[in-house]
Order: sequence, then structure tokens, then C-alpha cells
Amino acid sequence: MNSRFPSNSGLQRFLQVTLLANFMAFALPAFAQQDDSAEIEEWVAASMCAAGDRTVDLSQAPSFTYTAPDGNNPRHLTAEQAGLTTSDLSNLELAWAIAFPQTSGMRAAPVIVGSTLFYSATDAGRVFALDTESGCAKWVYESGTRLRSSLAYGVVDGEPTLVFSDMPGMIHSIKAETGEANWVASGQASDNQGMLTGTPVIHEDRIIVPVSGSGVITGGNPNYECCENHGAVTALNVRTGEKLWEYHTMPAAEYNGMESSTGVKQKGPSGAPIWSTPTIDADRNQIYVTTGENTSHPTTGTSDAIIALDLETGEEKWVFQALANDMWNFGCSAGGPNCIILDDTNSVDHDFGGPAILVDAGDRELLIAGQKSGDIWALDPDTGNLVWNQRVGEGTALGGNHWGIAIDAERAFLTINDPAGMNGNAQPGLYTYFIGTGEPSWFYRAQPECNDQRSSRLRRCEGLFGFSATPLSVDGAVITAGLDGRLYVFNSDTGELLFEYDTAQDGFETVNGVEGNGGSIDSHSIAAGSGMVFVGSGYGQFSQVAGNVLLAFRPAD
Repeated sequence: MNSRFPSNSGLQRFLQVTLLANFMAFALPAFAQQDDSAEIEEWVAASMCAAGDRTVDLSQAPSFTYTAPDGNNPRHLTAEQAGLTTSDLSNLELAWAIAFPQTSGMRAAPVIVGSTLFYSATDAGRVFALDTESGCAKWVYESGTRLRSSLAYGVVDGEPTLVFSDMPGMIHSIKAETGEANWVASGQASDNQGMLTGTPVIHEDRIIVPVSGSGVITGGNPNYECCENHGAVTALNVRTGEKLWEYHTMPAAEYNGMESSTGVKQKGPSGAPIWSTPTIDADRNQIYVTTGENTSHPTTGTSDAIIALDLETGEEKWVFQALANDMWNFGCSAGGPNCIILDDTNSVDHDFGGPAILVDAGDRELLIAGQKSGDIWALDPDTGNLVWNQRVGEGTALGGNHWGIAIDAERAFLTINDPAGMNGNAQPGLYTYFIGTGEPSWFYRAQPECNDQRSSRLRRCEGLFGFSATPLSVDGAVITAGLDGRLYVFNSDTGELLFEYDTAQDGFETVNGVEGNGGSIDSHSIAAGSGMVFVGSGYGQFSQVAGNVLLAFRPAD
């Protein structure tokens, strides 16, 4: 059996080693509480609204949720939904900021209903109900552990409800009006452990939970029998948290007859994690999930794939695999012994990190998703057959398209996060395509801005400035942001730059008195609703720029 180790450029090797260090830093299963109780009480108390101003009015429809009420993930808001027009978005000013201690990254998308923004401060292990006008907190829910996902919102038996996951794999259901817990239950699949990274989806009487199990991190341990866990989906009863069904992206791992170069027995199959958010297609009675790479051999047909499941049973209906034989774990970051590369192994870590979006293309519906290879794929949702495909650059372990795309009625918006100098074909920026045909529209090529002040603030300013965070389409504009902390608003039709703001600043004045510093904008940090734009600034993983501040913008008078 022939094997080889992948060759890496110096920059790629640096990034992969950095991946390992940063994943190990934030992927711990327990919440490390570093504040003493008095300090905790002080900063939380300072965040609270006055006692008479803590009413949560849920009489209006949500203006922003990560997943739309129909279960789709379009990342598009009309002017009516957002309370913002395109002209408003060209004239924004900072309204307020709130910061969270012991925090290095702002990763979650909020829920916005009326005058309340529900926000998951993931590192702080708390969910806040914030007043949209002032930023003060109406209530605070303490989970007791680190959080990971964005928030889901639904009305259950007349009770407005928030649902989210924590890092040990529990699903929390709480009352949106008061922050009181309804129940906490495991979202894990049987005989399989994984982080819960993607946002759960509430659909009718069930909660659909994506499970990101793989062994990708522990694969970097030369003594580990790599690898065991894999991606899965569980369906829970929305009222009780009772498990209704589960789907596994592959069978349970067994010893596969291989040994590492240091004589450690290997296991497989493993991987194909689901760290994105499921999409519901009620008309077809389907759930769509996207997956990541395999982490050991044998590789499976479900890695780097878009998969359709039966909504009622979880049965697999079709699989579209974008890249076969992509086997990668953290042992591959430096030629570790658990990185066994066969003749047909790709080992490029080209996951799907964002959800597939169901779109109306006029004469048909399409299912569109971006991939870390830099590809954007459009499929037939009935069969999974390919309709069109485009690609930008060569992709990396942290991009091309890292966290997903956005759409409007005409275009798909593909963010690209290739670091400058990577593979000689880096094309960081925003690229747009007509939904029906896949033909290119306009693009914006990101460029570094590294004056003395920014260079001292930004780690690796000349290289990390691509667009990794999921973009957001609002009315006739698209909002995106860079790893260098710059927030952008473009005209959706022409690509004209309407607004730019540098969030990578120290010393924001915050409503709770916590020192607020901005940094990289990544993950699901961009939201809008109730006439405002909200951005989480700071993402310290992957050698990016840490920060701890949630910024609120409103149209200037």
C-alpha cells in the first residue's frame, strides 16, 4: 500500500499548524470560568437595563433569524423585514457597543424581535436579551458552559422560544420572554461524540440538530488511534427534547487494518462532520445538510457533500459529493503519523462550512451552496444532480468560501477568504453570480490596508484580509466584512461600495463598562433588523485578531 505525505508551502504549513493550536484552545468541552463570582456579578449587573425597562415585547414577527421561518437559510432581508433601505445602509453611524470579558471571538448570529436582540455570547457562556436602542440587557441566561451555535427562534404552543447548543453537546430550550429554561437535553447521536457547531432548526414539532463529529483535532495526537467519530443529524421533540430519530453520515469506525508510521493502529471510517446549519424543504419533505472531509480511511461518499434526508425519518434520499477522497486531520498539518495519504487521497480539507440555500430561479428551484474549495454549486433539489458550478481560486483549509453564501432574487453572493500568497492563486473578495444560470455578475477583489496604526493592531495585516464571515443581503445591498475588521456595504446590482467602517479598533466605549476591542470579523457575525445593523468584531482563532465587542449601527440623522 503506497502512502505519502502532502507537501505544503511555508504559508500553508504555518496556517495549518495555527489551526491546530487554535482549535485546541477553543474546542475544550468545558467552560473555563476565570472570573471570580464577584467579578461576574459586577460585569453582568453593569449590563442590565434599569429595573423598569426590562420588558420583552414579542408581539411582532422576527425581523432577523439565522434560519428563516420556513426553514430556509437565504441570508436575505427585504427592506420591510430589516427596517432598512439601501440608502439607509450607505449612511450608518455607530449607535452603541457592548463588550464581554474573557472573550476572544464573536461568532454567533442573533435573533431580533421588535426592540429586543437575543445574542449568544459564546465564550462567556451566556445568552443576553439586549435592548436594540441602548444595548442594555433585559435578562441574561447562564448556561454554565461555553456555547457554540447561533440562536434559533420559534413559537411552541404559544410560547416564543429560543433554542441553541453548547459545546458538550446539549440543546437548551429557553423562554424568549424571560430567559427561563424549558429543558436541556442531549443533541448527540448514539455511540458518537461531536461538537454542536451549526445552529439547530425549529420546524413544527421538532428540532433538527447538526452534529460535527470527526476526530479532526485528536488526529494530531500521534498516540491516538485515528479516528472514530463522524457527522450526524438528530431530531428532537420541540417540547421535551426527546430524541425522535438520528442519521449518521457513515457506519461506526472499526480498526481498518492500517497502522501509522509509529505503529499506532488506525480506525475508520470517520469524519464528514456537519458543522453547518440544516435547511428545511417542507414541500419536498426534505432536510439538506452539508458535510466536511473524512478524517481517516476508508473515505466515504458522504464527505465534502450535500445530502438530502427525509424530514420525517432521517432516511438518506440522495447525496451529491463535490470532492471524493478528501482525507485530512490535524496530523496532516505537519506530516504527522496519523496523516496516511494514499495514491487517490486529496487531503485538502475542502469542507462545506455553510448551509445550502433553496432558491427560486424562475422556472425552477435550485439548491445553492459554497465550499472551501472556492466552488459554488447549484443542484436540482429533487435529485441532487448538478445544474451549474463556478470556482474562484484554489481554496484553502480556511476558505475559499468558509461559512456560507447569501442570495437575493437575482444573485448569489460568494465570499472568498484565500489568504494572500496561498497557492499562488489567492482571490480574496466578494464574487456574484446570476442564480438561474451561474453566469458571473460583478466582483470586488479585497486588498490589504496596512498603515502604521493598522499594522500594529492587525496580526499579519498583509496576508489576512479576505472575506470569511457569512454575508447578508438587505434590500438592494449586500453586507460583508474582512478578517482585518473592515465592514463593507455594496450595491447588490452594481458592486458600488456604499459604506465602509473599520471595526479593528481598541477602546470602544461600551454600555456595560467592559473594555471593548474590535478585531477580525468572521463566522456568523453580521446581522440586521429593527432598523439597525449588528456586527460582532473579534475572532482570535486561526492567528486572527481577537476582539470582544458587539457593535450596533443605525442610519445617521
